[in-house]
Amino acid sequence: MLPLPAVLTDFFSLIFPRVCLGCEASLGRGEEHICTDCRAQLPYTDYHKLPIAENPLAQRFWGKLPVRHSLSYLRFLRHGRVQHLLHQLKYQGQQDVGRVLGRWYGHELLEAGFASAFDLIVPVPLHPRKLAKRGYNQSDSFAEGLATSLGCAWHAAALRRTSYTDSQTRKNRLQRWQNVAAVFEVTDTSGVLGKRVLVVDDVLTTGATLEACAAALLAAGAFEVSIATIASADR
Repeated sequence: MLPLPAVLTDFFSLIFPRVCLGCEASLGRGEEHICTDCRAQLPYTDYHKLPIAENPLAQRFWGKLPVRHSLSYLRFLRHGRVQHLLHQLKYQGQQDVGRVLGRWYGHELLEAGFASAFDLIVPVPLHPRKLAKRGYNQSDSFAEGLATSLGCAWHAAALRRTSYTDSQTRKNRLQRWQNVAAVFEVTDTSGVLGKRVLVVDDVLTTGATLEACAAALLAAGAFEVSIATIASADR
């Protein structure tokens, strides 16, 4: 006989079915927000397993900023599971997507030797006006999930946007850089001084936003800066 909590869980699942946020199929017992099939078929990058010199994501920052580690959990493919998951996270209020993916990725980073690689995790901030409109910052949940698995501190307000910027979606690389250059600042330099900071975002396309954040952190005295995203788009 099933224990009472499991019986109640199954009963409520019949009335309020839980569905996978990747494919919308019903979730089975023990599955959390993303079904086993989706998890198996997600397009993982495995960049964290590569030497820095062979990491194609790291190469995007060469000659621009001294980024220590360049990490991304998944490949962003249009109209695929990853895009659907990110849409759920960013526009449908499903912050658990970020937390779950952050915990999964953090566990993989632990196994790959990143247990003590970072002192602080910092999410890319939204402008207060955009934050008020959306109600949350989608990068916060990913930062929280990573911090949980890595046993690392995270600070949602370590960076702030000093001006409102247009959406990056339809801009080319130069326009993206111009759109975000000099719009980030560190709120408390003592909080990042001498620390190895991992700055995180949901998606990396050109990298302009992360470059701007990394530049602000280094200027404020961070010892080194790394970047991590849920997904990255191929060039």
